[in-house]
Amino acid sequence: MSTTNKNVVIIGAGVAGLTTGIAILEKGGYDVTIVAETFPGDPRTIKYCSNWAGGHHVSHASGDPRMQKIDEDTFKVMWELSAPGGDAEGCFKRIHETEYFYDGRDARLNWMPDFTVLPEAALVPGAQTGVSFTTVTFDAPRYVGYLLARFVARGGTPVHGSVQHVAALAEGGPGLFARGRASAAPVDALVVCAGLGARTLGGVEDAAMYPVRGQTVLLRAPWVAGGRTASHAADGVWTYVIPRRCGEVVCGGTKLEDDWYPAPRPETTEDILRRCLALHPEIAPPEVRAAREPTVDDVRPLIIDQGVGLRPARKGGLRLDVEWIDGKKGKIPMVFNYGHSGSGFQSSWGSATVALDLLEQALSSNGHAQ
Repeated sequence: MSTTNKNVVIIGAGVAGLTTGIAILEKGGYDVTIVAETFPGDPRTIKYCSNWAGGHHVSHASGDPRMQKIDEDTFKVMWELSAPGGDAEGCFKRIHETEYFYDGRDARLNWMPDFTVLPEAALVPGAQTGVSFTTVTFDAPRYVGYLLARFVARGGTPVHGSVQHVAALAEGGPGLFARGRASAAPVDALVVCAGLGARTLGGVEDAAMYPVRGQTVLLRAPWVAGGRTASHAADGVWTYVIPRRCGEVVCGGTKLEDDWYPAPRPETTEDILRRCLALHPEIAPPEVRAAREPTVDDVRPLIIDQGVGLRPARKGGLRLDVEWIDGKKGKIPMVFNYGHSGSGFQSSWGSATVALDLLEQALSSNGHAQ
């Protein structure tokens, strides 16, 4: 570890923590350690939401200037990563996406490539409006694995540990979890990317955090090329079909606030299959569709997995700010980057950039709390 670099410790190894860690490392001048209970590749747990993301880059900013910039900045990076020969090409699939809105809302997606407003004749039953554009889908487990490898390749250090209170890390550093004793180098800053864990993390205990339960069904259907979503924001209705590069297709879903149930509900699986088949009949095998109208019974044999993720939502939205706490040698900044709800991947690079800016501003203030 460099004697001149600032020592930064990140709590949380989801997409937000990993991306923020990379952004800080690639800026230069920092030694970065991520402390987390779960990393990519570990046994699956309901506490680690990043494994279950759909996912495609479709912004939910709806015109909010801050979030739209964050999402746009993230899309630019993901588009570059998905390019032929790009660093993470294998994690992405460029697709044609169609969005239908039962509530007729303007999702403010006209900045996406190839954006088109659908004519009324092209809408599905019940939809008031619709749009289409080009975007990327991502294989979430594979992509967070890529992020962890990139973090380590840039010199980052992953440490398994269950942080009960930020004060322990501020005083003793990641050595408490890596070696059972305090780190020799003092911690210069903490970055909290704890997701839903921010609700119970000592020293943060953000009561505004709550889960939004999402359930998905994973199919093996490599013939599916494009993606489709039909939604009603106020009613929490969200049906989506998201093809991955590897031939898997994510079908969903649900948005159930304050629902902590950690396992797939069989009746929900059936409902998801029914809705997705109605929205995107192409999920059924081509030979079936050539002979007759497909049914859910034709899709059920394609299931390879079912999953549940608890989206880390926050009343008031994404938290990006700084507080000052006691460290080993005086006050140190604690930067917050959590509360992404279901937009963690879509906002990951943009929010990491904001978190890095907050970190550098805080450290350049020479330790004087703002």
